[in-house]
Parts: sequence; C-alpha cells; structure tokens
Amino acid sequence: MPENPLITVTDENFADVVLGAQLPVLVDFWAKWCGPCRPLAVSLAELAPEFEGRALIAKLDSDENPETTRRYRVMSMPTLLFFRAGIVTATLVGLRPKNVLRTALTTAIDPAESYANR
Repeated sequence: MPENPLITVTDENFADVVLGAQLPVLVDFWAKWCGPCRPLAVSLAELAPEFEGRALIAKLDSDENPETTRRYRVMSMPTLLFFRAGIVTATLVGLRPKNVLRTALTTAIDPAESYANR
C-alpha cells in the first residue's frame, strides 16, 4: 500500500479535484485535534487501494480550509461527504467501522448495487 493513498484537497483545488472528478469522491473533513479522525483516516487509507479506479478518497483539513468547510456546512469532525458529478449524494458524521465505509463507497459508486445485495 502506498504511504498515503489518500488525496489531499484544499480550498484552492477542491473544485478541480472533487467537483470536476469523473469518479465518485469521498471527502473526509477532519482536523488535527479530532481524536476519532485518526482511526477513520487509517480505515480510509486501507480502503483506498480497494476502490482505486472506481472512486477517489480525499482528505480536507477543516481548520486549514475554512472556506470549503463552511460552504458544505460541516459542523462536526469527522464528516464524510460523498460526491458524484459535483453533487453531494450522501453524508456520514462520526467514526464508522470499515465495513460501513466500504458499503457507503460501494453505494456511492453504483447506487443500484446496494439494492441488489440486500
């Protein structure tokens, strides 16, 4: 696994990297002071290779990028926003187990897939 398989996004590159992405994108809004953000980042880094070529997983430091954090009304850390074609399609707030993250990513890639597996 690469040292850091997660893409870092900022206020400056958010529009290009996230809103302009051809693939679905999960953005992890985190902060250095956030305890639950650390284990979540580990889970996301472990999942990134599994979803390579099907989805992007990005991190945005909310303290260093207040403009994007405000624009999407992120109030709690960690917050995960799922984007498809530049539109937020789902939100998860708080630490979640890796299997929940995997299911959410699978659904973000192909919403019909989540219904087929029920």
